Amino acid sequence: MEQFTVIRDLLLILSVSLPIIYLFKKLKISSIIGFLATGVIIGQSGLNLIWNHAEIDVMAELGIILLMFSIGLELSIKKLLKMKSALLYFGTLQVVITTAVIAYVCFLVKVPLNQSVFWGMLVSLSSTAIVLKIYREKGMLDAPHGRITLGILIFQDIAIIPMLLILPILSGGDSFNAMHFVQQIGKSLLFIGVIVGFSYFVIPKILLGISRLQTRELFTVTMVVILFGTAYITHMIGISFSIGAFIAGFIIAESDFSHEIEAEITPFRDIFNSLFFVSIGLLLNVSHFIGQISLTLIITVGILFLKAIIIYLIVKLKKFPSRTAIITAMSLFQVGEFSFVLAQTGYMTHIIDAAFYNLFLGVAICTMIVTPLLIEFAPALAKFLRLPDITDEPDDTDNFSMSNHVIVAGFGLNGKNLSSVLKDAGIPYCVLELNPDTIKKAKDAGENIMYGDITRKDILLKLRIDSAKVIVYAISDPQSTKASLQLVKRLNPEIFTVVRTRYVAEVDELIKLGADEVIPEEFETSLQMFSRVLQRYHIPMNMIARQVNILRQGSYEMLRNDAVSIPANYLNDLLMQGVTESFFVEEASPVKNKSIKEIDLRAKTGTTILAIVRQEKSITNPKGDEVFLYGDILVLTGTHQAVDDAISLLTVEQKSV
Repeated sequence: MEQFTVIRDLLLILSVSLPIIYLFKKLKISSIIGFLATGVIIGQSGLNLIWNHAEIDVMAELGIILLMFSIGLELSIKKLLKMKSALLYFGTLQVVITTAVIAYVCFLVKVPLNQSVFWGMLVSLSSTAIVLKIYREKGMLDAPHGRITLGILIFQDIAIIPMLLILPILSGGDSFNAMHFVQQIGKSLLFIGVIVGFSYFVIPKILLGISRLQTRELFTVTMVVILFGTAYITHMIGISFSIGAFIAGFIIAESDFSHEIEAEITPFRDIFNSLFFVSIGLLLNVSHFIGQISLTLIITVGILFLKAIIIYLIVKLKKFPSRTAIITAMSLFQVGEFSFVLAQTGYMTHIIDAAFYNLFLGVAICTMIVTPLLIEFAPALAKFLRLPDITDEPDDTDNFSMSNHVIVAGFGLNGKNLSSVLKDAGIPYCVLELNPDTIKKAKDAGENIMYGDITRKDILLKLRIDSAKVIVYAISDPQSTKASLQLVKRLNPEIFTVVRTRYVAEVDELIKLGADEVIPEEFETSLQMFSRVLQRYHIPMNMIARQVNILRQGSYEMLRNDAVSIPANYLNDLLMQGVTESFFVEEASPVKNKSIKEIDLRAKTGTTILAIVRQEKSITNPKGDEVFLYGDILVLTGTHQAVDDAISLLTVEQKSV
């Protein structure tokens, strides 16, 4: 039964990981740390339950292939162009400077040059899986630090490709041949270019042809063949499987099938990714870790400090506020999952030895474990430090003299729309924004916008918060909103506060903090759907508006509390009564130049024509010989069913011409 040990090992891994992941979830620790712990427990340093690591390593490699493929699916050319600022500026500087600084520090402590550069590359990468999971749960992705963090993470994921290409050069030891390096990079890029070109022109046509057969199994098999085929080709030419998988995903992202393919691979990706982190835990030598615990902790703290300082300075150089820079820095200090890929490859190519590898594993796991705690602590640290913000933007708040004005926090889509309405209505307002690029564009367009952090007391005082009438939070940063809301209510208890939120769970907390009006996007979407349905049943608009107002009362309490019933009895009564609807006679309509008697709408549907509106004049109770003309509006009345039948009949006849 030796040939079936892989099934036993897989069952063992998943069974042991279940209670561990459950416990870690209760403790609000990332599941990735749980899988690492699973590997340690069942590995050589623990219960020694896994004997054949080779089979687990193969499954872990599948996890990396699927992860790189899914990242490629998310990085279409259009998305990369939209994020070019975050990618090219923040991403490039972070990876290059971090690699250089860490390599220099390692070289100073007598680490060989190739290993120093390797350490720099390992540390420069952060954990996409951990950070994005936390940011999604906290609703921070659309905040300024969320967008910067996402841009850096995406660049790091792309940077793994040239890093993997450089590893064969680093494996040569201290000797370095620049010409050989350039030739190797050029050769690899040439092969990649050929694969990309072939994939770009051929793969979309293959997927289109397969999709026309409308056979799901065939589509799935084709997708798997493309994925692993591209990965294997890159492996055959001396480049890693993961780069080929990334290329396949990147090409497919431009097709119309990317969302379907992503949905197909997600379950497999999650399972095999879990095995990857378990395999890392299996390799950790606990006795070695305990024996070097002091060195491990020193290196962990050093990485935290250096990497956080580098990221902080990069963000500040772009004129973002200290709060944004601190939260971004505290989110990205850890070592990422692709660092494990690099470390494994470096170990196999003899860039590092077993002692180095085990030291790295211990450091990486330590940085991952403390990541959720430090992200949670980052806003409080930013508030405590209150570092000064420096910007090239002129400080217009010094001459601010408005009163009874509206303060708009954030100049995204909602902020822009609100500002436009306030401007048209002649209501005094000012906008507070953090993104210097956004501020410059808005000022060039004549917008009354200023640079500043809405959570800072000095900024609010300069904006005359004490004499402001309304403040609207149109930002996508729940933590900043809550902090600012408390401060604003202390400075001006009478001000009317309007808060936008994406999450229903935050409504009660925001109200307790002083929000007068909370607008959850999820419920507003529900109300729009609700209104459309009622319109379809010809409920009068004033009755729809009344029902919507009832649902909005008490901060959507009826929608948030399942135990509360919606008082809609009067809607049932309305549905039983007659309704009135209108119908426009088009140029090509068959009813044009026909009389009421010819159409005989009452006999066919039970609907009565109350009036005809013609050239701003109303013909009430029209007679049977009245002829319809182009541009007439027919006013119909009857039961809901009768009016529906009449409009359907007229519409069908009109379309048939």
